[in-house]
Amino acid sequence: MKQEDLPLAVPATAKQDGEAAVSERWSWVEPAAWTPRMLHALEQGVKGGVWYSLMDKVYAPRNLQAATKRVVANRGSAGIDHVSVSVFERNRDANLQRLCEQLREGRYYPQAVRRTYIPKTGSRELRPLGIPTVRDRIAQTALRNVLEPIFERDFAEHSYGFRPGRGCKDALRRVSCLLSKRHLFVVDVDLKSFFDTIPHEQLLARVEQRVADSRVLDLVRSYLKQRVLDTMQEWQPEQGTPQGAVISPLLANIYLDPLDHLMASRGFEMTRYADDMVIQCRDEQHAQQAMDLLREWVEKAGLSLHPTKTRIVQVTQMQGFDFLGYHFQLSKGPPIHVGKWPRDKSLRKFKDSVRDKTHRCNGHSLEAIIRRLNPALRGFLEYFKHGANIFARLDSWVRGRLRAILRKRTHRRGRANGKDHQRWPNDFFREHGLLSMVEERARLVQSSG
Repeated sequence: MKQEDLPLAVPATAKQDGEAAVSERWSWVEPAAWTPRMLHALEQGVKGGVWYSLMDKVYAPRNLQAATKRVVANRGSAGIDHVSVSVFERNRDANLQRLCEQLREGRYYPQAVRRTYIPKTGSRELRPLGIPTVRDRIAQTALRNVLEPIFERDFAEHSYGFRPGRGCKDALRRVSCLLSKRHLFVVDVDLKSFFDTIPHEQLLARVEQRVADSRVLDLVRSYLKQRVLDTMQEWQPEQGTPQGAVISPLLANIYLDPLDHLMASRGFEMTRYADDMVIQCRDEQHAQQAMDLLREWVEKAGLSLHPTKTRIVQVTQMQGFDFLGYHFQLSKGPPIHVGKWPRDKSLRKFKDSVRDKTHRCNGHSLEAIIRRLNPALRGFLEYFKHGANIFARLDSWVRGRLRAILRKRTHRRGRANGKDHQRWPNDFFREHGLLSMVEERARLVQSSG
């Protein structure tokens, strides 16, 4: 065990040099909530591993100001009070003063969450989202600023979702690396309605393992019990934490962290991004053992696995698995290797986005259509540029959509044909500013090399 991991008490008289030597690991921490002395104690380990007297850090004016900047930068919709970010900003100082007093005096109570629904990619189901008021988003952000470093210190290495300095691409690299080492038996995990089914008391018990400030714990509980306004009906959840709430990703990681450490202690290679996870093994026997251990833990945790989506997959040329938007499968050799490319749902989502911007009866100019289209092309390329090269086919399809618009405007029926390719060649669209994903990908590869 490393010295920095030992649960030492904070020295009574810490040296100034020690306080100033803040690890690069904590460069992301909000300085309005964490002083160098606190970070030094965090690295060394406080007595018993439990933190007291945190509420004053939550309602500190500097922390609330920092939280407000983040909420304003994220924009977002108004909650049930119809107060938008811009409206809150008009009286920022007075609003923050009121919020500070309410938190300090114990008079703060979060308002109901506005429930809305967004489409699920590749599904007819809708995903529920909870939209807190701007005031509550600021309070949650201030709370997260204080709590996140305490739990981040001990989070597992193979957890990547909603953590500072980590992201989807890090998780994807780990999965690819393990596949290249022949970990080809994969437990493809799907936690059914995870965010909506987290047991409140078990979650609070895990927060209490590191936090002993009763006022902070009451604040966390108030967010879990926050009422929901759904199609004019208001109700109080008995379990779960709403997707869309600022604090929810941290609470989800806190709840699943014991699973991370359990799998690592048993020698299983798990990669997790929030509630998306895969466990990679070298043979079917170990994959089955991982599945059995997973089922046991999930049952005790009050969660449930999706009965059909949770499965063991042997990665071959005939089958693979999806993870974070990619599909992983053995490519057809020679040489045979594990390839990855956008999963079918990702392609459908991309094409639906392009179709929405390229209707044949579109009344905008070609330049305006291309300006609206390019960010979607660039975003898709940026995320999937490390996968198999499918961009030539997609570039051709996008140009076909634009040719169909131009064909309609010249009073021609049907889809674009060979003559249209001559009438509006590829260079025509390049001159009008259309992004070529093939050319942009080649430029990115060359610049990175």
